[in-house]
Amino acid sequence: MSSVAKKTLVLGASDKPGRYSYLAINRLRGKGHPVVAIGHRQSQLGDVDIETEKKPFTEIDTVTLYLNPGRQKEYYDYILSLHPKRIIFNPGAENPELAGLAQANGIQPLEACTLVLLSTDQF
Repeated sequence: MSSVAKKTLVLGASDKPGRYSYLAINRLRGKGHPVVAIGHRQSQLGDVDIETEKKPFTEIDTVTLYLNPGRQKEYYDYILSLHPKRIIFNPGAENPELAGLAQANGIQPLEACTLVLLSTDQF
């Protein structure tokens, strides 16, 4: 387990076992990280509620994206308002526009795979 728990927002969360966001939620929880999640459909995955609305979550360390760049646009202001330390752009979610906005707001953009970062203890 990581020595420092990092509260993580999974954006594009799904309760479908074949989705990478599903695996990420389970692995984040398995490593002891608090998780909040926003998806297309309200649901629950273990002890994590998947919300459909942009809730005013606090103390978010990491936002991990499982949305394509076109779907991310409606979340730009919301993500920036959470003041995370970093945004992880998972494969398929790479977005130079949002990465630039993140950097301009003192947020580290990171093109990486959350699952790989977790499995190699680099999260």
